[in-house]
Amino acid sequence: MVVAPLIRRPGLDFADVPRDWMMDDPVVTSYANGLHLVFPEGERFFIRSVRAHLDRVEDPTLLARVKGFIGQEAMHGREHEASFRMLEGHGLEVRSWIAWYRRWAYDRLERLAPAKLCLSVTIALEHLTATLGENALTDGLLDEAHPTMSRLLRWHAAEEIEHKSVAFDVYRAAGGGWLLRLFGMVLALGFLLLFWSSAVRHLRRQDPRVTPAAIRRTQARTQAVFNRGSVLGAAFLDYARPGFHPDARDNLAVASAWLEGAGMAGIGADG
Repeated sequence: MVVAPLIRRPGLDFADVPRDWMMDDPVVTSYANGLHLVFPEGERFFIRSVRAHLDRVEDPTLLARVKGFIGQEAMHGREHEASFRMLEGHGLEVRSWIAWYRRWAYDRLERLAPAKLCLSVTIALEHLTATLGENALTDGLLDEAHPTMSRLLRWHAAEEIEHKSVAFDVYRAAGGGWLLRLFGMVLALGFLLLFWSSAVRHLRRQDPRVTPAAIRRTQARTQAVFNRGSVLGAAFLDYARPGFHPDARDNLAVASAWLEGAGMAGIGADG
């Protein structure tokens, strides 16, 4: 039985998170922080893309799932944004990059794109985040992160799995087809890598410890952490199948097990 995603409030406190919170390494941490900078505005984009097509959704169960999806994505954006204050506390300036990112990605590119294309990009990114989320919950990588950041990312990963098919089902209700879905994936991957790498460069310019020599020294370690090429490649091939549906991969138990073990009680979408 498909049920509406639950909205959880993790109430994380980032006050004790150290500057090099991932593997105690400034180079590796810069990759993770760069992705954090992309998340909140991206979550808001997902919400807007789904809301723009709600007039095509007649199924009350799907409408309830959308409400839970919106609540979860809004909470993800809020918690990741709270972590920005931690970065600023460590002397990193992030607001100018966020303003630049918002202006180009959303004030300009999003406004030029048809609504259905935006939804296509959204469902592609939802598939990628659910795939990477399963990977994060099973490969032990986050064991090497500070506990607060590990909890943030595992909670986010679990909920991405939990609501992985909501936007996709809205896309189908809106009459979206295979070719546009595939084009959305190409755009999603390209722009994600573009803005993520831009954020990493912005952060690294502010940290004198992240030198070319330091990057070379940690190259193998960084690739082990962030090189998910094989995972993303398999995700892309799966997504490209004409009959693809996110729920065909049965990984909800992985997310549910972590949420239960972490004591992450939820409230309904109306809460």
